[in-house]
Amino acid sequence: MICLFLGGNFIMKNGLISLVAFLALLTTSTGFAYTFDSDVPANIQDQIKQDLSFIGTIQSTTQSNLHKTIFGAVSGDAYSKFFDSRVTGIGLNDCGNGNAVACVIPFEDPSKMWLTNNYIKFSHPQVARMMVVFHESRHTESDHGNWPHANCPDPFLDANGSPMKSIWTGAPLASEPACDETPLGSYGSSTIMLKNISKFCTNCTDKVKMDAGIYADDQMGRITDAGAIQQMRDDLYK
Repeated sequence: MICLFLGGNFIMKNGLISLVAFLALLTTSTGFAYTFDSDVPANIQDQIKQDLSFIGTIQSTTQSNLHKTIFGAVSGDAYSKFFDSRVTGIGLNDCGNGNAVACVIPFEDPSKMWLTNNYIKFSHPQVARMMVVFHESRHTESDHGNWPHANCPDPFLDANGSPMKSIWTGAPLASEPACDETPLGSYGSSTIMLKNISKFCTNCTDKVKMDAGIYADDQMGRITDAGAIQQMRDDLYK
């Protein structure tokens, strides 16, 4: 299990896409390449569809090098292809941790994303909700070991010396498997996506770009390897 802690724990075992999920991908007539379990509330289903439709409209004329490596262009078409080629199902699960927001459980179905009650009950901006979705999309990549997280340091302090906490739930992060040591993992890739939207989106509102920058800067704090931090600073903050 690989979770977004805006928290979470994981026990990882690679698997193959299920035949059911594969057939759903091929035969869905909803206009979306993924299906929802029946227990996902209708308003959450509608919200995710609207959020992904919004992401599909993004336009830009440039992108950072790391963004090009992971997603390609800063464009709705690139983001839609990234998501649709990885996620075939969305369901509800506690993800094994009360602080988890979402997770992928590779040994059950590596192409399925699970949402927890924390995703549903906390209110965050649209672009922040997409941060969660694309974070989990990265975890579906079995050919990269599903990009497992590293344990955060203990103590884990911000630039002001205060304990690092989840921007989503407020849960403390010290010693939790809620950090990354590479810019290419789930925290790194979602940071790169949001920072590029903040800097380069040509048709986003100022609010969207501001939100993208705030959440990108927060997720940047989950990168703990000095070399990875420098690589991302050079790519995103110059």
